[in-house]
Amino acid sequence: MASYEAEVIALTNAQRTANGCGALRADDRLTTAARAHSADMAAKNFFSHTGSDGSDFVTRIKRTGYTGASAENIAKGYRTPQAVVTGWMNSSGHRANILNCRSIAVGVGLVIKADGTTYWTQDFGRI
Repeated sequence: MASYEAEVIALTNAQRTANGCGALRADDRLTTAARAHSADMAAKNFFSHTGSDGSDFVTRIKRTGYTGASAENIAKGYRTPQAVVTGWMNSSGHRANILNCRSIAVGVGLVIKADGTTYWTQDFGRI
């Protein structure tokens, strides 16, 4: 799954550079937060920016020691990195997160349930 996560970052950076933003650097803390949220959604069978404990993305990211959270994208059911990035780019809110030039870091978390359902989280940071 790490290779799929890395591919999402590469595809995201291609979109950003094509639209005048700098490439994002991968941050382990954002990856930890993203993976944990995807795992929470998969384990508890829900799909929301609000965690099962009531947390928002800023709180989840702060738990990893990262203090500059800027945005979060989530997706469910997309089978490939290209499909999920295309889906996000076709959604105005997700696209705005990807193309926010003030974000400089990213982490991606993918969890695949036994039935094949995918849960994706993409967390962005500004420090």
